[in-house]
Amino acid sequence: MTATDRGEARGSQRPLRVAFLVYRGNPHCGGQGVYTRHLTAALSRLGHAVTVFAGQPYPELADGVELVRVPSLDLYRDADPFRRPRRRELTSAADLLELATMRSGGFGEPRTFSRRVAAELARRAGAFDLVHDDQCLGDGLLGVLAAGTPVLASIHHPIAIDRAVDLAHAEGRLRALSVRRWYGFSAMQRRVAGRLPLLLTVSESSRRDIVREMGVADERLVVVPVGVDTAIFRPLPGVARAPGRLITTASADVPLKGLVPLLEALAKLRVEHEEAHLVVIGRPRAESGVPATLERLGLADAVTFLSGISDEELVREYARATLAVVPSLYEGFSLPAVEAMACAVPLVATTGGALPEVVGPDGGTGRLVAPDDPGALALTIGGLLDDEAARARLGAAGRERVAERFSWERCAEGTVAAYRRLLAGSGGC
Repeated sequence: MTATDRGEARGSQRPLRVAFLVYRGNPHCGGQGVYTRHLTAALSRLGHAVTVFAGQPYPELADGVELVRVPSLDLYRDADPFRRPRRRELTSAADLLELATMRSGGFGEPRTFSRRVAAELARRAGAFDLVHDDQCLGDGLLGVLAAGTPVLASIHHPIAIDRAVDLAHAEGRLRALSVRRWYGFSAMQRRVAGRLPLLLTVSESSRRDIVREMGVADERLVVVPVGVDTAIFRPLPGVARAPGRLITTASADVPLKGLVPLLEALAKLRVEHEEAHLVVIGRPRAESGVPATLERLGLADAVTFLSGISDEELVREYARATLAVVPSLYEGFSLPAVEAMACAVPLVATTGGALPEVVGPDGGTGRLVAPDDPGALALTIGGLLDDEAARARLGAAGRERVAERFSWERCAEGTVAAYRRLLAGSGGC
């Protein structure tokens, strides 16, 4: 190896300057904020300089990770959804586009965030080695790419699957038309994904779905599973489990998450297990099917919704639970599954998407049932409620599986390897 080669090898390992983009960084609701917080913290611990550019709700970040706020009109804020902004708030073309898209029934944040952040990055030209986009895939990224900055993106799963599930559950032509309009941004995401040189995803299942749904060449996809902090998500032996207490996460109350089938399973379960009670991490949308299902099944007193809680509070809720349930019709990965397993809570999940890949074989580290099958869910949950030894075995095996396979350090190392591949392909280090 020549002196030049040795210098290049050392340079290939130098710390990187990363611009990390997340158009919605909610730290307590949805996977984007969780992924952003933990991955950027792990990248920082590896010695890389990470700056997060985020829209509302802004993420919570570790010390040493810089946050640059890229404010939107925030038209879907919890306190005032679909609000009407005042005229003085409309100060740019992106503002006008965001408002117009909302008023026409669409979701404009991925497009408008990407354009705002492209302008912000242009003002900081040369400050970053690469841009890592977290599933925004807005057309503003193409301008960043054209300016010469290497860009890659994480796609947790193709949004076309959410669209298909929502259309399948839409009642009437007007509702179906509304769903199609809302997901209008998916065509832009498909187009942008097709232009990026490298993409990250979180499971082999998602990889196959992205190739099929988004037309991305398989060789441009790198699988890097996400992780969990097992020092935070851990068993709490001093906290007693409540008999019949089930826990699930429905951070986004949409059909894809399978909350309605789980409620139907709960109603069946309570025939023989009167003590069964469900804790839902999240809150229902008034326009979803959940409130009507609760009323129809008479479950108002058997279901508790919790939202906006900290990781420490969530771990305590897991410690109180007898079983965790992931009833999703589809998952590209499933942070709630690995968090529950890390807490040694026995898990019942569906076979939707990547869940078997994450949870492991049925009966080994968790129990698996078909998606959208309340009867199978009720039967499997009931069997475990009656079998303390099986619960203890599954809980311990689940914790061991997570400790071996899913950590944020491993996720960060895989992500950095993808960064190096991107830079090598673009002529960088």
